[in-house]
Amino acid sequence: MARDIRELFKEDEALNEKMPKNHQDRFLEKLDKALPKRRKPLFYGMRIAASLVVLLGLSFVAYQYFQPDGPIEVATTNAAEIKTLGDVSPGLKKVEDYYLASINLELSKMKYTPDTKAVFDGYLLQLDELDKEYQRLSIELTESGPSELTVNALIDNLKFRLNLLHRLRSQLNELQTSDDNFEDTKQAV
Repeated sequence: MARDIRELFKEDEALNEKMPKNHQDRFLEKLDKALPKRRKPLFYGMRIAASLVVLLGLSFVAYQYFQPDGPIEVATTNAAEIKTLGDVSPGLKKVEDYYLASINLELSKMKYTPDTKAVFDGYLLQLDELDKEYQRLSIELTESGPSELTVNALIDNLKFRLNLLHRLRSQLNELQTSDDNFEDTKQAV
């Protein structure tokens, strides 16, 4: 019962009929009436400009993201990342702890009074400069690894700070002694 499809087409005369002339043109006209033509958007240029702005923004962000980091500054460096002398060796940790404990002890022994304010502030500025230098050396130790020069410079910095505090204490003692002598002579008169 299966028949060949080719034979069916040959037998069917309806398929052999030709389409009337202009059939395709009439069909397209009806289609145009049923479906309105698409207009170009009025702000077509704005869409292109917005796309360019987005593309430039993403390019800038990618450029900033893949840009190599510049020099490390003390203000932007995480304190947990900076190495100290204690990170280099246990012996250097003892040296660093000794000097830092001595510096803190000296600072705690000093009495700040309005009479000694000028002297005290001058020494504190020098201590602040030495502390900034110590932070810079610590960053150098972190970046380039331990070297003899960096380690010696860090130890020397701690020594300078301790010596500066010893000089401050002796100068404050001299001021106290001279004030006591001035009061004794004032009371004697």
